[in-house]
Amino acid sequence: MRQKHVVICGGGTGGHLFPALVLGKTLHQKDPSVKVTFIGSHRAAERELMARQGVRFIPLRVEGLKGRGLGKFKSLALLPFALIRSYLILWRLKPALVVGVGSYSSGTVVLAASRMKIPILLLEQNVVPGFTNRQLLSRAERVATAFEASLAHLKGKGVFLGNPVREEFARLPRKIHIGPFHLLIFGGSQGSHFLNMAVTGALPFLERWKGLLRIVHQTGKADLAEVRRAYALSAFPDAVVEPFFDDMPDRFAEADVVISRAGATSCAELITARKASILVPFAKAADDHQRKNAEALAEAGGADIILESDWTPQRFAATLGHMIDNPERLTAMENALSSLAVEDSAGKIATLALALMARKSSGEPHG
Repeated sequence: MRQKHVVICGGGTGGHLFPALVLGKTLHQKDPSVKVTFIGSHRAAERELMARQGVRFIPLRVEGLKGRGLGKFKSLALLPFALIRSYLILWRLKPALVVGVGSYSSGTVVLAASRMKIPILLLEQNVVPGFTNRQLLSRAERVATAFEASLAHLKGKGVFLGNPVREEFARLPRKIHIGPFHLLIFGGSQGSHFLNMAVTGALPFLERWKGLLRIVHQTGKADLAEVRRAYALSAFPDAVVEPFFDDMPDRFAEADVVISRAGATSCAELITARKASILVPFAKAADDHQRKNAEALAEAGGADIILESDWTPQRFAATLGHMIDNPERLTAMENALSSLAVEDSAGKIATLALALMARKSSGEPHG
């Protein structure tokens, strides 16, 4: 059986990496002759994650352009070298398809693939397409979107297929909210300083529910000691505080309420797992995409939002307390997320990818 090669490019954060990994695994499951190579950024955290996953990974020395101030000049200087390296990688691998999952580290690879007439599939995980995917839209055959609202931005190339999420999230049983109430807090794969400080600063306002709350908090590495100290001195000294959880589906299963940022993958996991949440969008996210993601969940009835500019310990305590005191609302929020869910998103995107590869091999024109 002739082996087919697929390159999946993009990364920088877990929000891009986890969907890429899920899609790569699903492609191979659907067609064992498919070989997948991942291309991403040179960041140490990314290289470590991909090494733990045991996948073929090629780091590319490239950096983002948006929101970098004077750092933009360094990013621009790296681009020609990254583009040349992208050409060389694709020439060596000769992939039948390139999949861009967003972020700056997909840009030069997708651009090189376009000029080499390699079919391109983009994944757009946010409600409003990001800068890189907007620039690459004209070069793609199709764009698989996580939200139906994204289709209006994609000039007829969008297909609403959801965001690939680890299958463990889809298998989680529904939880009966009878207390004690488990609170899961995390700020993405690298942690959120704002969320860490905001939640620990609100602990005195949660003391009313100290016998009812069980707290699990993923901090990232930088704030670990400070957050642990805050819990040790609070009414919640038994809180589980770690820099990172490898067993996040299990943590979701235990949770009654999730407190998190509104990155695309976090939102997709909440939708797939049907978990009520309080979302605190990252205020400096490019194009304010986290706020727009959060609004999609809130408008469906599946989340409450507290913007950074609106955060106070009292508001957070009141929002969480209303959920604890009215557990039937948690069930209603979980049910509401069904309107945003796509069953077997990874399988549907893998099927589209294989169809694009088959069209290429048959000589049928793209577009």
